[in-house]
Amino acid sequence: MLVSLAVVLALFYAIWTHSTDPGNLSIIFLTALLVAVFFSDARKMPALTPRKVFYSLAYILFLIKEIIKSNFDVARRVIQPVMPINPGIVPVKTKLKSPIGRMILANSITLTPGTLTVDVRGDHFYIHWIDVTDGDEQGATQAIVSGFEKYLEVIFG
Repeated sequence: MLVSLAVVLALFYAIWTHSTDPGNLSIIFLTALLVAVFFSDARKMPALTPRKVFYSLAYILFLIKEIIKSNFDVARRVIQPVMPINPGIVPVKTKLKSPIGRMILANSITLTPGTLTVDVRGDHFYIHWIDVTDGDEQGATQAIVSGFEKYLEVIFG
């Protein structure tokens, strides 16, 4: 597991620096291996299964689709003569238990135009939303969080 992490780290670094020299690549790999050994806890790393890889790729595509869709929605609201916005903060409840899954959910919500994760308390996220139709927690959870959770539950449990 550590070797595969080191290979991934080394590849990212080599691509980023455009380094193809064998001497540099070996030093990059050894450095990446040291980073992987010292900064990873292999016991806590979730098992990587083909299903999780598939859902991870599907999640990335879903996130891109949601970002594009939200960009058009916000642009439509801004272009109209009277901006149809009703901003407010709504609580949404998450089913995710994994801290990293929750962090990715919060960041995904923030990346999507029109929403911003303001606070996290327990299993509730407080989201600043551009179009609060009512203060209904279940409705807001369904509109904002449920699509993301569908994928993140499989990936992170």
